[in-house]
Amino acid sequence: MKKYTDISDITDLDSLIRETILLKMTPFEYHGLGKHKTLVMLFFNASLRTRLSTEKAARNLGMEVMSLNVNEAWQLEFEDGTVMDANTSEHVKEAAQVISQYADIIAVRAFPSLTNKVKDQSEYILKSFEKYATVPIVNMESATAHPLQALADAVTISEFTETKRPKVVLSWAPHPKALPQAVANSFASMMQRMDVDFQITHPEGYELDSNITKDVPIIYNQEEALAEADFVYVKNWSNFNDYGKVLNTDPNWMMTAEKLGKAKFMHCLPVRRNMVVEDAVLDGGQSIVMQQANNRTFAAQIVLKQILENLN
Repeated sequence: MKKYTDISDITDLDSLIRETILLKMTPFEYHGLGKHKTLVMLFFNASLRTRLSTEKAARNLGMEVMSLNVNEAWQLEFEDGTVMDANTSEHVKEAAQVISQYADIIAVRAFPSLTNKVKDQSEYILKSFEKYATVPIVNMESATAHPLQALADAVTISEFTETKRPKVVLSWAPHPKALPQAVANSFASMMQRMDVDFQITHPEGYELDSNITKDVPIIYNQEEALAEADFVYVKNWSNFNDYGKVLNTDPNWMMTAEKLGKAKFMHCLPVRRNMVVEDAVLDGGQSIVMQQANNRTFAAQIVLKQILENLN
């Protein structure tokens, strides 16, 4: 693996999942691999699990880690040919090359604006670092994708699967704020690469990008979709067609114990209790959100391990 900006960078998913699960058993086995190597993590947006799990993953491999909240330094310019006479102080051309001199791997987290669909879809922040940096780039969540979360989700499902081909349902949930489609996008893409019966349920009008969902069945009746599910992944996303808008906050889409049935409950966190999911589910025995969160470390670690092996 030369970089990890999208799950398409995974060549053999089954092998990667198996290797991740084995890595969990001996997390310090490759501690010498990252000796004298540095990971620089750039955060254009806030982070809890991604920041801590990725740093822990790097340290498990013996790497040094530096983190920068980019917007607390100064505003970067991403447009070519711009006369920088406004609020931007440095162009990404220089910034990416300078950071590359300090880093062996650069990890970037940058959310969408949810106001300019074309610009967000272009992934201009992530792709600018890919273009101008001279070291590998890792995506810690971008405008349209969260591949580290999706890998952790795939590992979690593999660990808890009790049937040969489990039924996995991605269910939309209400939320008061406009949230990105990134997690849902990457989860949908990942499930299409796994041997699962995958379906998506959401209110009409909340379709994700059809270039991502492709032929995945979309069911507008939530209870119908959830019938006999083995895993239910609950996540809110804002409107994709009427871009970034919150047009539906129907509380009836909240996940309840009655709806969940016997399925395992998944969520990437953070989650709003009793709006996205009721307490009885989140605190119940079928919730595997803590295991998902724990797997974030090992998903990041296997990615960093393979990139380091490619560098050495």
